[in-house]
Amino acid sequence: MLVALGHAALMAIHQSRDWDTTWSDQAGYERLGHVLATTGKFTRNPDAHPFIPETIRTPAYPMFLAVVYRIAGESHAAVAVAQAILFAVLTLVVYALTRRLASDRVALAAAWLTALFSPIPYYGALVLTEVLCTFFVTLGVWTAVRAVQDRRVRDYVLTGVLLGLATLTRPTFVLFPVAIAGGMTLLALWRRDARTALPWGWMLAAFAIVIAPWLAYNVIYVDSFTLSPAAGLGRATWEASWQGTWRGGVQADLTRLVDSHADDDEATVDNIVREFADAHELPAEPMLTYAHQWRDIRRIWMTPTDPRERRLKRIEADAVYFRTGLANIARDRSGHAVRRLTTGAFVLWAAEIPIRYTRINSHPFVIRAIWLLQVLLIVCAAVGVVTVVRRDGLAAAAPLVLLIAAITAIHVPVFAEARYSLPAKPTVLALAAIGLAELMHRFLPTTGDYLP
Repeated sequence: MLVALGHAALMAIHQSRDWDTTWSDQAGYERLGHVLATTGKFTRNPDAHPFIPETIRTPAYPMFLAVVYRIAGESHAAVAVAQAILFAVLTLVVYALTRRLASDRVALAAAWLTALFSPIPYYGALVLTEVLCTFFVTLGVWTAVRAVQDRRVRDYVLTGVLLGLATLTRPTFVLFPVAIAGGMTLLALWRRDARTALPWGWMLAAFAIVIAPWLAYNVIYVDSFTLSPAAGLGRATWEASWQGTWRGGVQADLTRLVDSHADDDEATVDNIVREFADAHELPAEPMLTYAHQWRDIRRIWMTPTDPRERRLKRIEADAVYFRTGLANIARDRSGHAVRRLTTGAFVLWAAEIPIRYTRINSHPFVIRAIWLLQVLLIVCAAVGVVTVVRRDGLAAAAPLVLLIAAITAIHVPVFAEARYSLPAKPTVLALAAIGLAELMHRFLPTTGDYLP
């Protein structure tokens, strides 16, 4: 724990210069947390009448911020400290999870790997959902493994509660409990032992109870049975239709360039984009198409000044994003599929770069070394999966494997960022520790048997 806390402190110092200048999503969460802490309302406009609901963010993380603000005051440092504590406790959860599947020494190695895994405290230094979601997901995987091994109702219920909280932090995890229940049911049918599938109904019931109030909120205030009315698949589909067209740094620079000229006329922006394309020796037409789509859709919700109208336009914009993304994909289906299976998969699982955002492009060799380490972790984790299946059975490995499979199935077809897989990384690190121990046992037998 002390190592994790020290790591978190160093990363907070490293990130502090970018706290208020780079990560725009922070402002929305800070606003929601402030309003919740001071008024108890989940909205960005507490004084508006009639009530203006929140249509982008789900409530778990703003509630976490509200608790931090009420206890420690409204400061970025207070949030960083709270998330550092979560990170430290997370190392204990990883130890407990790994100890269910391997020896004390392997579990301790997994906890060390987690404490030294910089991407987690990197996001812990920011007012973003990643660390809280990672905490809930890892706890949920641990209780799911306990449920498989001990078959106690308490563990099934806790799994449902924890995965419900994870879903209210990041809505993409809504399918994970369904994947667990479905996977366990198929396994039970394959073994002709349906009784082992029935208790997972407790998990689904607890999960449904946890997310029900938020669904009711959206039905009442937005007339939509959804987890996130204005942050659905639309934006992700559009982003995915372009991801991999250019190198990540080039696309990021192009986006910032267009954003910085958002108020200029189209002819001016076109000239700037052409100059940008010429400077990178790339075709201008795809970049012009990207810029036009980005400006046209963003204008839908940025033009209105009334908060109520802007909220409705956010929902409309997501639908336009979806249609535009599908049209982009239709123009090059095979190329899109290749980019998703190569660039998308790599970015999702092996492209974390825990370097301060404003300095991220100044260390190319370091970045490639970081990517290589992550690839090696994935390879060791794959060995770990095989080891767990062989020693403990497919059922014990299922919650861990299904987590990785669910994240891949959700994000590889649509937009992928490295941070989207962060909630699974402690699980990957646990498997990597098990896999590394197995490799050492096989190729360095004098090290002893690290597995139970």
